[in-house]
This record gives sequence, C-alpha cells and structure tokens, in this order.
Amino acid sequence: MAISEERAERRRRQKELADRLTASGALDEVFAQIDAGEPITGEGGLLGGMLKAALERGLDAELTEHVGYERGDAQASWHPNSRNGTSPKTLSTEVGDIELAVPRDRAGTFTPMLVPKGQRRLDGLDAMIISLYAGGMTVRDIQHHLNATIGTELSHETIAKVTDQIAEEVLAWQHRPLDALYPVIYLDAIIVKVRDGGHVRNKAAHLAVGVDIDGIKHVLGIWVQTSEGAKFWASVCSELANRGIRDVLIVCCDGLTGFPEAIAATWPEATVQTCVVHLIRAANRFVSYSDRKAVSTALKPIYAAPNETAAREALETFADSELGRRYPSTVKTFTDAWERFTPFLAFPPQLRRVIYTTNAIESINYQLRKVTKNRGHFPNDAAVVKLLWLAICDIEDKRARERAREKGLPANKRRAPGRLVEGAVTTNWKKALQQLALVYPERITPHL
Repeated sequence: MAISEERAERRRRQKELADRLTASGALDEVFAQIDAGEPITGEGGLLGGMLKAALERGLDAELTEHVGYERGDAQASWHPNSRNGTSPKTLSTEVGDIELAVPRDRAGTFTPMLVPKGQRRLDGLDAMIISLYAGGMTVRDIQHHLNATIGTELSHETIAKVTDQIAEEVLAWQHRPLDALYPVIYLDAIIVKVRDGGHVRNKAAHLAVGVDIDGIKHVLGIWVQTSEGAKFWASVCSELANRGIRDVLIVCCDGLTGFPEAIAATWPEATVQTCVVHLIRAANRFVSYSDRKAVSTALKPIYAAPNETAAREALETFADSELGRRYPSTVKTFTDAWERFTPFLAFPPQLRRVIYTTNAIESINYQLRKVTKNRGHFPNDAAVVKLLWLAICDIEDKRARERAREKGLPANKRRAPGRLVEGAVTTNWKKALQQLALVYPERITPHL
C-alpha cells in the first residue's frame, strides 16, 4: 500500500471513530469544557481526567475479578475476600501527573496488572524520557521539559534511574558474540569531557565498525580510552577476540599510539592502514586556506599512485615543487606516516575505495557530536557509552520510520536517508570482496 493510501485509510478510521463518539454525545461535556477554556493537558487537563477515569475503571474491573463480585453486589459477604476502600497514588504520565484512587482488598492479596505496585510512571513516559536523553538532553533539561510541557515533576534521581534502566541492555550489546572474520574494520573517535576523580578532562570515545563477509556494517563496540597507548588497545583487541573475532584482514584508522602493536599481537596477519582522508587533513594543517585546494590536488598523485615506488616519486616531485618548498610540514606528514600509508597502495582500485577512509564512522561521529555538544561533561565512562549507544539506536529508528513513510513511492521520489551505519551495505562490496579473495584466498575462502 502506498504511503498516500495508508494516510487516507488512517484518516478514514480516525474520522469514523470521532464521528461515532460525537454522534453518541459522549464528547459533549468535553467539548463544553474546551469551549470554556479548560486546559487539555498538564495539571487539571481534560486528557488527564479521562485517563484517570479509564485507569480507575480498569483497576476496579481487575479487583472485581480478584474478589469475585461486582461493586454493590448484595451477596458480597458470601465471598472470603472483599473490597476495602482505596489508597491514593500519584502516577506520572505523558499528559501530566494523575492522582489515582487504587482499590484495595481486605486480604491484601490484590496485585493490579494495569498499574503494578511500585510503578509511579506509565511506560510511555519512560520511553519519552529515554528518547529525550538519546536526543542529547541532559537529565536536568528533561526535568525542566516535562514540567514545562505536561506539568509532570520528576526528580533528578528518578529521571536518572529511568535512563539507567537500559544499562544492562547496553552491557549485553557491548559483550554480544561477533563473527569469526571481519574483512575490514574502521576505527575512529570523538572527544568527550568526562569527570575523572576531582577533575574533568578530555577523553577519546572510540567506535569500531566492522564490515562482515556480506558487506554489512556493524558497530562492534564503543570504548572510552582510560589509558594511553598499547595497554588500552591491547585490552580492546583482547575483548574483540574473546567475543569471537578470529581474523581481521584490514584495519583502517587514524594514527594511534600502540594500536598497530596491539593488532599484531592479536591478529598477526592483519594489515593496519592509516585513513588517507585523515592524512590529507593533517598534511593541510599548516597550509594557508587559499592554498589548500592546490595542495590537495598536488597530493593526489601520491595516494592515487599504482604502487609504492610511484607514490615515492610523486612525493619527491611534490617536495621539489613550489608548494612543497613552501609547506615542508606537508611533506613531513606523509614521510612520517609512510609505513602506515603504503599498505593501501598494494590493493586494487575497487578495494582502495572501501578502505582508504574512515568516512563510515565519521558520518556517525558527526551525528554523535550534535548529541554530545550540549553536555558540559559526563559523570563517568559508562555514561558516555550509554548515551552514544542510545543516540545511534535513536538515529537508526528515526531513519527507519522515515523510510517506512515513503514505502511504496517510486525511487526518484524517496527522500528518506538510508541506514546510518548499523546494517548498511558497503558500496561495491561484491567487487571489493572478489579482490580480497584474490589477495587473501586462504583466509577468505573458508568463510564464503
């Protein structure tokens, strides 16, 4: 069914229900109160009153089934258990706080299912809080937003507990089993502020995206760098190996201290490739803005060279040029990174397009920076991982809903974005996999 037909059907059903309620007179009193200026949501709102009536009616029906007789039944005394008045309960909902009268039984055995004991919020409110948190709002921002929009006052601690409910889910995701082979893994990071002891300092939150044998991308994990260099990377590689990864062909990343050594210790045959886009950016760091385009154009023969020898000649040609003499730091950037850059030159063109950049992660990080920019700092490393995971899930869900709304439309009229990363298919993967199978036949073939 096309999206226009779905909307028309939804409008038809809603209009039919509205017309039926209006014709029955059930909404006359509601309309009268709206005309008199009564609020619809928030404290004293009509929706809150209607929800209160519906919940209390449902709770009363549950108690009727539990004690075995209707309210006012003349034979109530024949039953071993009986009604015993009500107890007050404040329930926070999407339309504001509701004061419920929860029915009780004399034996104290009644356990309501509609609003369970101990529950102080409807599930929809919890979902709203988590969605706002995933969108980048702080706990105090959410507290103010709920109070200002729906009149619900929740404490800082309550909102924090709601967001902490997904901590176990995050932990399970971070430790889920992985495939035995990922032909390509991309690694990149964003900088976040985290409280460490009595100080707030910058930390790198690293994201790893793996491309499986079918070319589908997966976020393998998120790690906040707690120590410098080899020790940290050794723990990350060890964790990935323990989760099932037995081999990695190519790891594409920016220059990271201790990372190549950790990779070599865990997957000795893996190739560590520096991100060429990062390398070009670093080479342009001290280049004046007016010359950056010319310098980038002059550098292209280096990373587009057919082999390492031709690339070395292109670098020497650039070093001897006017631009090279004007910006020796650009030449030094390539010279210092040469060992990490040259593995890229040994691969065929189709494979180069897949591994020459970490853009697969940079697109995620661009979205995540928008989420984290409003925060002063995070209380701990776990809070960073929780928010980044929630943000990725939230972005993917929003994009999925946009694609669902356009289902049935011709391809040239669809405007919804594709998957951000999780489940996305790598462009031209079949050709890249074919070339990988030629370069690494003994490592690829068992997994095909």
